[in-house]
Amino acid sequence: MSSMLELIEELWRLPRHLVSDGYDAALARLAEEVPMTIHEVPSGTKIWTWTVPEKWSCDEAYLETLDGRRLIDLADSPLHVVSYSLPFEGEVSRQELLKHLHSHPHLAQATPFVFKYYQRDWGLCAPKTLIDSLDQESYRVKIAARFEAGTLKIGEVFVPGEVEDCFVLAAHLDHPAQVNDDLSGVVVGLDVMRTVLAGPRPHYGVRFLVFPETQGSIAYLSQHEPLIAQMRGGLFLEMLGNDAPHSLQLSHQAHSPADGALVLALRQREPEAYVGAMRTIIDNDERQFNAPGVRVPMLSLSRVVDPQLPASRFYPYPQYHSDLDNPEIVSQPRLEASRDLVLALLAAFDQTRYLVNHYKGEIFASGFGLWVDYRQDPEGHRRHFRIMDRIDGTRSAADIALELDCSLEQVMEVVDPLLEKGLVSLSDRPQPSDPHLGAA
Repeated sequence: MSSMLELIEELWRLPRHLVSDGYDAALARLAEEVPMTIHEVPSGTKIWTWTVPEKWSCDEAYLETLDGRRLIDLADSPLHVVSYSLPFEGEVSRQELLKHLHSHPHLAQATPFVFKYYQRDWGLCAPKTLIDSLDQESYRVKIAARFEAGTLKIGEVFVPGEVEDCFVLAAHLDHPAQVNDDLSGVVVGLDVMRTVLAGPRPHYGVRFLVFPETQGSIAYLSQHEPLIAQMRGGLFLEMLGNDAPHSLQLSHQAHSPADGALVLALRQREPEAYVGAMRTIIDNDERQFNAPGVRVPMLSLSRVVDPQLPASRFYPYPQYHSDLDNPEIVSQPRLEASRDLVLALLAAFDQTRYLVNHYKGEIFASGFGLWVDYRQDPEGHRRHFRIMDRIDGTRSAADIALELDCSLEQVMEVVDPLLEKGLVSLSDRPQPSDPHLGAA
């Protein structure tokens, strides 16, 4: 069994394009670590409003002077050619060449990651310093790219729970020659699943999905629509190995049980962590789970630079989308801390149940041995009744804790005796006891 860093070192340089041999090799290697089902969706398949693209390969790509001096070479980095570039070979003027050369917007010494899956054109990528140095009238370009029918592949690791409903973890495996985005999320999720597979059996099933960004999540959801109703919540794992604090981005349904449980657990474990609304920290495949017609409340966990700055949403860490996103910027301790946090968030969700009251009116507290003397413990007395007032089949313990700004332990100190005495039960689904709900 390989460690998270060992897997990163083994896989990060592979040309893991959206549908490609490099991506397939990486997924096959991950499948050696845990029991994994690999789903295949053929090129050309309609996946809701999208279409699965062709498989793309590039055997050779370079830019050189007319006297044969090589300036850019795919052999040095998969990032030197635009992902899904059209093939091209010939002599071009400097003016025409500059239309097809891409540099990083912030890092002059870095080679950027550029992709054009549906905007067909040829292109190469290089540091801005190199591009600025081009002073000859003409250059020679070769891009030996090819398109062919293939299959978009999705890895799935599933641990059944006591009920059919499940929680979804997800990460994307594409992005060639990059580590933090999002090979770090993949290896953290894989390590989490090793722990879940070891037991004990969870209440809710846990489903870990590994796919190419955007098209992968849409492909899985569109091919497994009956499962969507069973997805009670989720967490997208991204950018988890770099040196930045954790940030938790809420789902579209920010008041869902999943949001409540994860926020409460995060605040108790890492009070300094940042929590933000959907599309305010980072955008990734959580969008597809939260989208219209799906509405799975999927949150996102990442490590980003000052998420309160609007620009961090598009450039979440300095080396983002460049060849500087390499093993040097991640560490085993940060990966392990992220893994442990994900396990804690997962455990918190697994305890999520709606609290259903089997009493009407205010409970005769002293008659059930539940009285808290207001003279000896005024705050405990007040909290006791405020919690019981909110048990109506529409809230979980985490919901009540967040509403009252108290800990989950304080809520359960009240709830556990009620459960023991049969005054309250737990339900996976809301069971509102308000007789006015649904009235005309």
